Amino acid sequence: DSLKDSYPKIDWISFAKKFVASFGLKPNLTTTQIEPYDDMAKDFQTFIRLNNVLLGFDQDVWRYISDHWFAQEVKIDAVGSSTMPQKINPIKFENSEGNLGKANAMFEFFARKLPISRLQRDLSDSTVIREMGLPLGWSLLAYKNTSKGLEKIWPNLDLISQALNEDWSILSEAAQTRMRNLGVEDPYSIMKDFTRSGEKINKDKWLEIVSKLPIIDEQKNDLKELTPEKYIGLAVRLTEEAIQEIKSSRK
Repeated sequence: DSLKDSYPKIDWISFAKKFVASFGLKPNLTTTQIEPYDDMAKDFQTFIRLNNVLLGFDQDVWRYISDHWFAQEVKIDAVGSSTMPQKINPIKFENSEGNLGKANAMFEFFARKLPISRLQRDLSDSTVIREMGLPLGWSLLAYKNTSKGLEKIWPNLDLISQALNEDWSILSEAAQTRMRNLGVEDPYSIMKDFTRSGEKINKDKWLEIVSKLPIIDEQKNDLKELTPEKYIGLAVRLTEEAIQEIKSSRK
């Protein structure tokens, strides 16, 4: 206002646009005394969503390790649990989970706090925005720890195979879908009656169930060839396409 009052012949809007653009920036002419933080709030919320995905991943991997689905690299000189020397803590994933929790707590506060300013003149944003580096740093540390943790684990294929072959009930899904395709009436109830015994269904029990299904022998023989390890649908193809999509996005 003071510039327009002192130099009324100058087109200050055009001048401001050209001046800001000369630095390679895009002017924002419809702002208040406080620069809007909507764009930063959006970025913080994006970090929250990304971190939530990784946080869930860390927790799942921790459980897989606890249940021995994943084995960990053993370092003879490494200290494990303070009272259980045989235990190897999945420390990288635990560290990542903790840092992601701290980061998201601050990101959530930033996204909620910064877009709000009393009468567009409140300067409480200045003391908040100074801490922006903390959640970014914690997030980066979490990413690095998850990556390092993944380098030290591998699937325990023998145990996974053993667990799969202890219970073939998952194949009841395949059986009912095939019967539905063949026009068998209410295949869901048929498989429910066969499988809801409260006990695990081993290979022999599964073959016995298949032999009692209301389908011809050729179709039964086809089902008998199916195993829990083979029943993976399009998982391999979907995984390969997802990996390719990620690689393409980084070019």
